[in-house]
Amino acid sequence: MTVTSDQQSLFGADKKLTFILLCLSTYALLYIKIVFIENETAAFQFLEDRPEGSLFQLLNAVRVVTVPLVYLWKFTIIGFVVWVGCFLFGYRVSFSQAWGIVVVSEFIFLLPEVVKIIWFMTVETDPSYDRVSGFYPLSLMNFFDYYEVDKRYRYPLRALNLFEVFYWITLVAGVHFFARKEKKMAVYIVLGSYVLLFLLWLGFYMVVYK
Repeated sequence: MTVTSDQQSLFGADKKLTFILLCLSTYALLYIKIVFIENETAAFQFLEDRPEGSLFQLLNAVRVVTVPLVYLWKFTIIGFVVWVGCFLFGYRVSFSQAWGIVVVSEFIFLLPEVVKIIWFMTVETDPSYDRVSGFYPLSLMNFFDYYEVDKRYRYPLRALNLFEVFYWITLVAGVHFFARKEKKMAVYIVLGSYVLLFLLWLGFYMVVYK
């Protein structure tokens, strides 16, 4: 199957530059969300001049500072899982290539942040802090009342969303690009490695959550 130039520019791009671009994009979206949405909620404004308000600001600072560290940890784990999946299926995809696939695929998760920002700045302009935290577009959570759902199910219901499926599709495209084999085999690799562990993790989370 012929590899298009678009695919080559996407998955063959310099990993360091792609990682830096991802971090900068995340910083920009995080800044907008914190300043124009979270800091405008009634809960934050109530606590702004109290000691708890300083705690909120500290937590926000930690979120910003740890973005690259969280990404590095996440990409290393998922990249390793994808690499092992390729190895078990007999495909010669290096760990570096698997890591790059994961970095590119992560851009998918910037889209729900953009949707979230647009939603709370134009449609639901006076949300509660819990509403902002619990909202995830195109997720199963949208079929339930956030306040009535048991806390152990909130994260899984947010994690199971359409963007996650797009993420799987992008992983498949990346594996297919580097393996240069039949696309259905790339599907099997992603389903048998990342998707399987992702679903097992959600199940484990629901069991151990207290």
